[in-house]
This record gives sequence, C-alpha cells and structure tokens, in this order.
Amino acid sequence: QVQLVESGGGSVQAGGSLRLSCAASGYTYNVYCMAWFRQAPGKEREGVAAISQYDITDYADSVKGRFTITKGNTMTTLSLQMDSLKPEDTAMYYCAAGPYVSSGCRLNPTAYSYWGQGTQVTVSS
Repeated sequence: QVQLVESGGGSVQAGGSLRLSCAASGYTYNVYCMAWFRQAPGKEREGVAAISQYDITDYADSVKGRFTITKGNTMTTLSLQMDSLKPEDTAMYYCAAGPYVSSGCRLNPTAYSYWGQGTQVTVSS
C-alpha cells in the first residue's frame, strides 16, 4: 500500500557527511510518522531518528547533534542529514513509515508498518 525507496548511501571517511533520502508512494494519506533505522552486521536494528506530520522529532542519543531528520510538505519525502560521521555509524539504513500513535513518533520499530529496502552507509577511519 505504501512503498518506500531510499537513496544517498555511500562510503565516506570519518568526519564526513552524507544525506539520505526516502521517497514514499502509494496510499500515503494515513502516514503520520516517518523514521530512519539502521542495522549493522551482527547487531539488532536500532532507531536513528523519527519525525511526525507536524515536524516533532526524536533522535537516538548516539546521533543527537550530528544527524538531522527533515521531511517535505507532505509525508512523501524524507531526508537524513548526517554530519560528523563515525565508523560506528556504518550500517544499512532503512526508511520507515507508520500511522498515528498517541505516544508520538518514537524509535520503536514495531510502530512502523512500511519499510524500504535500505541503503548502505560505510564510514572509514
């Protein structure tokens, strides 16, 4: 019903920057939350940043001050500006979308109904 496609991944040196993008299509009317998750080899998927229709954001402590999540005027485009990248940021990054929840748009993956296929981010030291 909702399709998500990520782009913008790549390889950078520590301290560099990348900007990830996500394009949503299909029936996006009921999308209230969008978020970025990441998963490194051998580790569980973790939330990175989330944003609501009204631009309320939530960030993982590990990326606060370095990453910025933004969206377009509708819930069809999503971006993640990543600055001061560290090797620990190396992971597959996934775009996610979900409906309204009373608790707000948080970083628990179970709240999100739709997922992209991911884009790889590699940060070298």
